Amino acid sequence: MVEMTREEFEKAVEDAIDAVPGELLDLIDNCVILIEDEPEGDDKDLLGLYDGVALTERGDLWGGELPDRILIYMNPTLRMCEDEDDVRDEVAITVVHEIAHHFGIDDERLHALGWG
Repeated sequence: MVEMTREEFEKAVEDAIDAVPGELLDLIDNCVILIEDEPEGDDKDLLGLYDGVALTERGDLWGGELPDRILIYMNPTLRMCEDEDDVRDEVAITVVHEIAHHFGIDDERLHALGWG
């Protein structure tokens, strides 16, 4: 398990978000990115989760909803990684993966694109 402070992990997430092209970030709608220590439920190895309605699923009447959430899980990431560089790489992949879900890209398509 990699030893990393909450602040260091938050910085890794911020850096991953900053690496996403601005044009793409501008298209994200009603979505927040949060860091949690552990995922809820049985899958304690989950690194991230998109919780919301993908842009491709929103109809004309969609609106007034609570923001979608992208959750990045700190402890599972630290447990699976070898060192801090590995954490930063995995966080970057996870952030892109979950943003892709916001845009309606499913796991199968992400795997086909090499993000799997």
